[in-house]
Amino acid sequence: MTLDVLGLDKKDWQQVAAWHSGVAEFITSIVLTPERRRHCMDCAEQLEAYLVPVIQERRRHPGEDLISRLCTAEFDGIAMCDREVTALIINVLAAATEPADKTLALLFKHLIDHPEQLAQVRQDPTLLSAAIAETLRYTPPVQLVPRRAERDAVFAGSTVPAGATVFCMIGAANRDPDAFAVPDTFDIRRTDLGTARSFTAAAQHLAFGSGLHQCVGAAFARAEIETVAAMLLSLLDQIRHTPGLDYRETGLYTRGPASLCVDFTPARTTPELH
Repeated sequence: MTLDVLGLDKKDWQQVAAWHSGVAEFITSIVLTPERRRHCMDCAEQLEAYLVPVIQERRRHPGEDLISRLCTAEFDGIAMCDREVTALIINVLAAATEPADKTLALLFKHLIDHPEQLAQVRQDPTLLSAAIAETLRYTPPVQLVPRRAERDAVFAGSTVPAGATVFCMIGAANRDPDAFAVPDTFDIRRTDLGTARSFTAAAQHLAFGSGLHQCVGAAFARAEIETVAAMLLSLLDQIRHTPGLDYRETGLYTRGPASLCVDFTPARTTPELH
């Protein structure tokens, strides 16, 4: 689906995935050994070398795919350079993989843990967006965002010097009792989240950043997660945790289940996929 939207050849998916895995490791790691850092940089260079000819071709012969739109987009008469288009493509790939798979697994975990809410989503599929939004608030797949202080700043009596790296804890902010009522409760019907704006720069939660710093892949991630979640809900009846499941989560920068083993009864009819 992601390669179709971007207009990349689907036969290259394994190689693109391998390169992007190295880029994702660099983005989400706090500490890297010199060897892993070199591997990640090699992956980034090879992915860029793969994308640049595609970008140049789309500039000459644009189509309806996202890369073509990025290549032809202008703001005040200024178009993006190849490096900027490359960065946005990698951002979309990141949104479609690293946070999306974690959000999907966490969504099903929370719905299984709250069977009454799972039943509500099955009865009223329009609640699926609210369930995804609440999952993003309750357990955001990206737990922290690094920022570099532009100037000295004082927080709670402590000075953060200019040039220092600050880790902003999204996971903690999304449980702020001043922002959300009963923040440690998973509730797809909460009234203080605002599903309609939960995938925009005006979102109340911070899973995709905020304002000018919102993830450009947020809308794409929403479409991807909603599509796959709706399909799975239609296919998997009586979904439940596998008995004896040893559930654990991994990751610091990005966080999600190491695995999610479930049992289910196959649906009697196979839904049409469009």
